[in-house]
Amino acid sequence: MIDPIVCHKARLSRDPRFDGVFFTAVKTTKIFCRSICPATPPKEKNVEYFSSATAAAYAGYRPCLRCRPDSAPGSPAWKGVNTTLERAVLLINEGALQQGKLSELVERLGVSERYLRKLFETHLGVSPKAYALYQQCLFAKQLLHQTTMPITQIALASGFNSVRRFNDCFQSQMQLTPSDIRRAIKKTSNKHTFHTLTLQLHYRPPYHWQHLQGFLSTRAIPQLEWCDNDSYGRTFEWLSSYGHFTAHHIAEKNKFTVEITVNEVNHLKPIVNNIRRLLDIDADTQKIEGDLAPLFKNVDSILEEGLRLPGIWNVYEAGIRAILGQQVSVAAAHRLVGILVEELGLPVGDGSPQENKKSQKSNNNTPQMRLFPSPVRLTKSEFTFFKMPLSRKQTLNNLSQHYLQHDEPDIPNHWAELKGIGPWTINYAKLRGLSDPDIFLAGDLGIKKSIEKLGYPLASDKASPWGSYLTMHLWNSL
Repeated sequence: MIDPIVCHKARLSRDPRFDGVFFTAVKTTKIFCRSICPATPPKEKNVEYFSSATAAAYAGYRPCLRCRPDSAPGSPAWKGVNTTLERAVLLINEGALQQGKLSELVERLGVSERYLRKLFETHLGVSPKAYALYQQCLFAKQLLHQTTMPITQIALASGFNSVRRFNDCFQSQMQLTPSDIRRAIKKTSNKHTFHTLTLQLHYRPPYHWQHLQGFLSTRAIPQLEWCDNDSYGRTFEWLSSYGHFTAHHIAEKNKFTVEITVNEVNHLKPIVNNIRRLLDIDADTQKIEGDLAPLFKNVDSILEEGLRLPGIWNVYEAGIRAILGQQVSVAAAHRLVGILVEELGLPVGDGSPQENKKSQKSNNNTPQMRLFPSPVRLTKSEFTFFKMPLSRKQTLNNLSQHYLQHDEPDIPNHWAELKGIGPWTINYAKLRGLSDPDIFLAGDLGIKKSIEKLGYPLASDKASPWGSYLTMHLWNSL
């Protein structure tokens, strides 16, 4: 529930910790803002508060062009308290209603259309289709602000089939035309080609970048990933789209500047969403750490502010990396994955993979970027370049065959039927490949050592739904 007294104090303080928790709408201007908007605060009698940008928009307000409420970190109020609603929002954000019908979505969720509509009306104040349409417009608005892509390309990247449909929907949702925004920000479209763009991804602090950077850099695979003190990047593949990105951490502004190069923009929104997941940008770490604190006698010795889950691009890659990491050290697993990428990964140019077997050199004598090898390429390999037991090689093949033979292979629990894949491999893939927040790796040797150091029993069963974060905190304490 929105408490006007609390919101009044918060918006006057402009405390960034309230950013995304609520939105302030001004009745006289018909504009809604984030709590950190630098504009002169309006009088209290002229404002009303909303728990989400979606609700404010459907109450007739348009987003502020100065503070841009579409860039505020995701609020728990957006997701609601219902698990079904959270999953529905996630699927819609990934494009479920752009690529399919509402009837197909409710079938995946196992509920009726009437029940799903009721959930959305209760918690978000809009229908599922209205929510999906508004998210498409928000993403288009982000591209209009932060890129010089032509409007026709932005319409396609946002999931619209025609420019006319895009213009009509955008104007009805935002009370502005795409051209209005372009004129307002005084940008031209001749600085970059359409397949290279830079986006700003904001997060709610604190964000423990040093920990995430250290974790990712230790495991960064040559030619696939790159990492330095202030950035992380990698190649990626999403359906027919290929490319690479580099995320630069800007600590003083609580955001990442992400440079993306991609061969086509049709799947740009799910690609950006996956980058957000990989960097765990949307986590509310203060809430998570508050829930975990009662488990420890000396909280300061274990819990680090702002710890995030370091993701892997997809669950298939996480599964293969987990198999190669079975019963070996992190350094040994790193070496094995590097060999796999060198031998079977396709080189990437400006966003398109090329069928070259050997590693190439670029003009500055650096190794050619490569994609993580696909299931097809792994099933065709005999892994003669690996010095490992034949059973381990067969496990790699088993998982790859599973991906080629099943319609929904990205459910790690189904991998249990595959020989060579046990609970640790499945849970590691879920933790890093899906960013599942509630995976506690109780059987991990590092976790056992960390619990022994505590000197008292740890009620890990009470960590739910933040078992993954408990795992990261315990690993970090070693």
